[in-house]
Amino acid sequence: MGASAGVRKRNCGNNLIKRLKARIMANTQNSNTHAFYTAARLGPILFLALLFFLSFIARVVLSPLMPAIETELHISHSQAGALFLFMSVGYFIALLGSGFLSARITHKYSIVVSTTVVGVALLVIAASRDLCALRAAIFFLGMAAGLYLPSGMTTLTDMVDSNHWGKAVSIHEIAPNLGFVAAPLIAEILMLWFSWRVVPTVIGCAAICIGLLFARLSRWGNFPGQPPSLASAKCVFAQKSFWIMVVLFGLAISSTMGVYTMLPLYLIKEIGMSGGLANSLISLSRLAGMGTALISGWATDRFGAARTIMWGFLLTGITTILLGMAASKSMAAVMVCLQAVLATIYFPAGFTALSSLFTADIRNVAISFTIPFAFVFGSGVIPSMIGLTGDMGSFSIGFAITGTLILAGAILPLFLKLKPHPVC
Repeated sequence: MGASAGVRKRNCGNNLIKRLKARIMANTQNSNTHAFYTAARLGPILFLALLFFLSFIARVVLSPLMPAIETELHISHSQAGALFLFMSVGYFIALLGSGFLSARITHKYSIVVSTTVVGVALLVIAASRDLCALRAAIFFLGMAAGLYLPSGMTTLTDMVDSNHWGKAVSIHEIAPNLGFVAAPLIAEILMLWFSWRVVPTVIGCAAICIGLLFARLSRWGNFPGQPPSLASAKCVFAQKSFWIMVVLFGLAISSTMGVYTMLPLYLIKEIGMSGGLANSLISLSRLAGMGTALISGWATDRFGAARTIMWGFLLTGITTILLGMAASKSMAAVMVCLQAVLATIYFPAGFTALSSLFTADIRNVAISFTIPFAFVFGSGVIPSMIGLTGDMGSFSIGFAITGTLILAGAILPLFLKLKPHPVC
């Protein structure tokens, strides 16, 4: 009896200890979550998102301006689409070399250089008077914008604990979604009274001012990056999951930048919408995408990056195909809205997955190897292909091909091996 009573007492004591541990862990998790949403933590993340917004809108604002640029410079649809390829090549080169710059001047000042030089490039675009000058200026813009992402994402993931990466990245990803919304609205409003050249001038001046303000106020990112080297390249390239991420990012950028850049031409030239209606529709369709990015960040932390990516690609691929099959203005409007909302699912999950593959000191190198190839494909090759099919008489075929590629990519997350403790 005495022995059994002692056993019961020990069991009760063990159960009490387990319950206390569980309560402590729950309280710790809740306090960590609340700590994430403090002004001291959110302020720097939002400031970084503002810089990303300016870098992003600088690139996408050319899309709603393209019909006016085509008319003034007398260029074809394929030549217009090829302008985005020039930007992509510049972006590619800068991303590959961004590690050398951040290793010398730190991630903080790489971000400053990127944002301010983006502003200068926009001013050069506004002053361009022929196709050759415009190509050179857009190439220059791509190079300037390409410096941001490796340093920006490395700085962002250094700000918060890895348990909150999904939420932090989703807040950061509000920037491109807001850029998609703001670009057509800014272009449409300013072009009511001014030439298209005023649009890049205004955004360029804003980028220069905010970039200099970040240099003055920010204390984050004050550490050097890792320059690309044979050892770091070998470490990154040896992982099969890295190559899967390259393909996934290429398809994801196709669903956003690739589709977005050619949408105004498609809606105006083929569907028959007016310029004002097309730009307003494109802008409003991107508004809900900001909410989708936040939901995607929560889903990534809750269900995992691979599962979130897979469902995002399935839904985005289907709606992109249907966008290409639109037979009326009303159907096109519905598909534009659905496609825009679903296309943003990928990025919080994608950047979380990519960041989890590598340690902090080499993370910028991995990003600088991943995004260039993806960006050239998604924001260069895809718009050029859609423009070419437009010259052949059907933008719809280009959008359908893009959607089919995205849908096929939904199987790739099944082969991702995301490590809780990165090997390099």
